Amino acid sequence: MSDKARKLFEALDLDSDGTLTREEVITALRTKGPHLAAAGDLPFWGVVDADASSALFDAADQNGDAVLTLEEFAAVVDRRFGWR
Repeated sequence: MSDKARKLFEALDLDSDGTLTREEVITALRTKGPHLAAAGDLPFWGVVDADASSALFDAADQNGDAVLTLEEFAAVVDRRFGWR
């Protein structure tokens, strides 16, 4: 897993519980996405609307438990954003 994926996960984990919910991903990308992209922590094209954020969540939730672990999240964003 890349350091960028870990850093992005931590930025999106709004309640700092070590997992991401769909609502967290949508809210965090909407509110923090532009800043994260400007800082180089997220590709500019990764700043997306709620539907695309929800689709990203679905792609990452491999076990269907409605929460993302760091490992699930990193596996998708590293591949999608070309970080690994």
